[in-house]
Amino acid sequence: MTRTQYYAAVSLDGFIAEADDTLRWLTEYQGSYGGPDAVPMKGTYDEFYDRVGALVSGSVTYEFVLNEVGEWPYGGKPCFVLTSRDLPKPEGDGVDVRFARGAVRGVYDEMIESAGDRSLWVIGGGNVASQFADEGLLDEVIATVVPVVLGTGKPLFDRRLPGGPMRLAGTRAFDSGMVELRYEIDRGR
Repeated sequence: MTRTQYYAAVSLDGFIAEADDTLRWLTEYQGSYGGPDAVPMKGTYDEFYDRVGALVSGSVTYEFVLNEVGEWPYGGKPCFVLTSRDLPKPEGDGVDVRFARGAVRGVYDEMIESAGDRSLWVIGGGNVASQFADEGLLDEVIATVVPVVLGTGKPLFDRRLPGGPMRLAGTRAFDSGMVELRYEIDRGR
């Protein structure tokens, strides 16, 4: 069964980006941890991404990727962009960007079908993840906590989630000093 996963890096105080949408706090982070439970961080993103069949983001995250990353990094996988604006599409082989207007529930079945037997990755931002949670369409939150305090910025979620607390499904301490927290969300299946 396809799982809908929100996978993001988050500051220690709960932000996924600075107020101006920059990520220097993440891209310039250099830390280490040499404890006996340290897991090598190298390759963990690739392991996650290999299990992704389709992606969904909001327009701000999409525009950040277009402007900051250069070549489209999600070739060969459908990427849905929730937006009410007309946005440019990247060029290149294997680019499959689909713009969606309206409520998440209205395009969810198409997203899941596009993911096949792999997961649907909710890239961000916090409002998009909150929309999935509000509709009971989010299965798991995977937050990699970076030991940086921003004080202000774009939150992991932009509102209180419905239902009870999430259930801790696992943790990993990385050799970078970051810690991955995995939480399951009961969708009432």
